[in-house]
Amino acid sequence: MPEGPEIKRAADRIAKAIARKPIQEVFFAFEHLKPYEKDLANSKVTLVQPRGKALLTHFENDLAIYSHNQLYGKWEIKRAYNFPETKRQLRLAIHTEKKSALLYSASDIEVLYPGDIDIHPFLSKLGLDVLDAETTGEQVSQRLKSDRFHRRGLASLLLDQHCLCGLGNYLRSEILFVAGVHPSLRPKDCTPAQLNALGKAAIALPRQSYETGGITNDLVRAHQMKADGHPRRVYRHWVFARQHKPCYQCGTGILKETFAGRRLYYCPTCQAK
Repeated sequence: MPEGPEIKRAADRIAKAIARKPIQEVFFAFEHLKPYEKDLANSKVTLVQPRGKALLTHFENDLAIYSHNQLYGKWEIKRAYNFPETKRQLRLAIHTEKKSALLYSASDIEVLYPGDIDIHPFLSKLGLDVLDAETTGEQVSQRLKSDRFHRRGLASLLLDQHCLCGLGNYLRSEILFVAGVHPSLRPKDCTPAQLNALGKAAIALPRQSYETGGITNDLVRAHQMKADGHPRRVYRHWVFARQHKPCYQCGTGILKETFAGRRLYYCPTCQAK
């Protein structure tokens, strides 16, 4: 599933391709949304807004398309009406004279009126957005130690969009490693220094991933490894998908375990309990 940085980068690409340009056509695969095609085609996209792992595509007629990529959804930007060869199902298309924004495989798509956004069952319950420029590390650490969340395991809490939105599985492993926190701990088990480190990492790593196209490792190291000819998958992360590989900080083999039903990677030395 794409995480917050990937969705924000998709929003940038969609906005660059179609925002404030006359729309030729809007296509929905779902019959219940087809009545909106004409209204949207007679408008323009004014803003493409990431909301955690979801997107809101706003139109000048005050309607907005809500979309969530879920596990398999993928946005493609192509020349107008130039559809890629794929076995994926086209769910949404927004065509301008020169570009088409195409959403494949996603099934969670709605058209919202302004008042719908504040009461939407997903959007209305989102927690702090770690990619929002206004969100701070202090806000994150305060939220983690709040009465609502402090007794929950961090391994599940960092995937809970009601707590912090925009985080997913690779970011969970990376944040816990950079903060030096064992994945079995709860916020209430952490020291003030650990909570502060978690707050900083939960802001810094998603933003670095957004800016670099998914790299969460130390950037000096990543750039050097790239220059040395290593493939991206090797230098991309500190610990994620690096089972048995030596920790970049201490040399201990990285472990892989299942937490909250999903794979998690950590260093047993740098993240000792």
